[in-house]
Amino acid sequence: MAAVFAATIAGCAADEPAQDTPRPTRTTLGLFSSAFLDGSTIPARYTCDGENVSPPLAWSRVPARARSLALTVEDQDAPTGAFLHWSVYDLPRGSSGLSTGRVLPDAAEGENSSGTSGYDGPCPPKGDDAHRYRFRLYALDAELGLPPGAAPDPVREAIARHAITNGTLTGRYRR
Repeated sequence: MAAVFAATIAGCAADEPAQDTPRPTRTTLGLFSSAFLDGSTIPARYTCDGENVSPPLAWSRVPARARSLALTVEDQDAPTGAFLHWSVYDLPRGSSGLSTGRVLPDAAEGENSSGTSGYDGPCPPKGDDAHRYRFRLYALDAELGLPPGAAPDPVREAIARHAITNGTLTGRYRR
């Protein structure tokens, strides 16, 4: 019994992340960007003040029972409530990330809160404190099957019906 306990403790210690590498718990998806760390500033390149392209993203720990993935990016500090900057759905379960400014061929992008489809980078009002932008990846038990350009509410509702687990990455931006 003591040997099993010691092995369990040793296994947990080996899984501990370095202090400067944020990692979600084992029960959530891992979501990371090589462009910024969780809780840090999103580089201007990925905002309305730069190229306005989506940042590179990588993920891990997708559950075996997931059938697809979905991604949303929302401004948590928008004066009108959560402002959807991007939704991507029907990402293949076996995928491991997105390159800068790219979406996988079989995935679909929804309409954002600006009324256009695709990525609409952070762009808080000038003079506001830094806004928090939550990138959230969902493992789903089905493909959503929504058409490209689906409105924000149907995308959110479909994700809520099919989500198994999720992982988050939060960046901040101030103009």
